[in-house]
Amino acid sequence: MPKSPTRPGAFKLPLRGEANPERADAARNRGAILEAAERLFAEHGAGCVSMEQVASEAGVGKGTLFRRFGDRASLARAVLSERERQFQDELIRGAAPLGPGAPPRERLMAFAREFLNVLEAHGDLLKAAEAGARSRFAAGPYEFYRTHVSVLLHEADPDLDADYFADALLALLRADLVGYWRDVREMPLEQIADGLETAIDRLLA
Repeated sequence: MPKSPTRPGAFKLPLRGEANPERADAARNRGAILEAAERLFAEHGAGCVSMEQVASEAGVGKGTLFRRFGDRASLARAVLSERERQFQDELIRGAAPLGPGAPPRERLMAFAREFLNVLEAHGDLLKAAEAGARSRFAAGPYEFYRTHVSVLLHEADPDLDADYFADALLALLRADLVGYWRDVREMPLEQIADGLETAIDRLLA
């Protein structure tokens, strides 16, 4: 028997919780690190920037950087966090079909297309954020998107194993896979979007 997905009301938005108050010097360091990382990532590509370069550019010690962010994937995710907050807001409170008010199949297709647009704009950063064996799945945003997709799949077809197929659909939206399609296979973005819509249609047929 497929498991029922978590309902939206029971799931806390991963990026919008109350943060613990920061000391003034810690807040300054965080701001300097994020500004330096964003600048270096834009200039050289996230995959070509080391944590040591970011620490030097931000004017902080390597220990401070590693204690605060842990690794480059976590740092890339922090740089992306504001765009992800906006995307999550659009899914929860935005206009249909991306937001509430449209049938679940239409919302799934709108989600896939908009996620592709995010990858097109920030794919290099997302690839860095997804680097490592577990970082993509351990990050809060993945669990949010997984819950969103799982709920819509369950609404569209209560007999479907929504838990399994939510992960399966999100696997088609990995930054490295979409980057391969775009850069190596030279697929137009519209072809990838059409393929995702076909996969959703076949799954819910």
